[in-house]
Amino acid sequence: MEILFLGLVFLMAVLYSSVGHGGASGYLALMAIFSFSPEFMRPSALVLNIFVSSVALFSFYRNGHLRVNLLLPFIITSVPLAFLGGLITVDPKIYKIILGIFLIIAIIRMLYSPKISKTKFGM
Repeated sequence: MEILFLGLVFLMAVLYSSVGHGGASGYLALMAIFSFSPEFMRPSALVLNIFVSSVALFSFYRNGHLRVNLLLPFIITSVPLAFLGGLITVDPKIYKIILGIFLIIAIIRMLYSPKISKTKFGM
């Protein structure tokens, strides 16, 4: 089971990083499916998310797509608040319910979001 879990985490990291995301929602979903405790899930997903996001950031930078003026506000706010959020203690049952609700919302948004024309962004 450990090999399956690690393989799925790697696959999740590759898929998310290919579009410039860290994949925390995917890691949290996998850990919930594999019955990890919330105390382990939060910091593990955070570390994985930071690592994979850093790989994506480096790739964007190397290919000339990084715009620091857009990135800086996200770094200034998201990094400290992510660690602060990791310190919040929530009952494990309530945590899994909240996590499930937000993952379902994310899935619905991905499936039913309107398609954006590439010409709108000059591509």
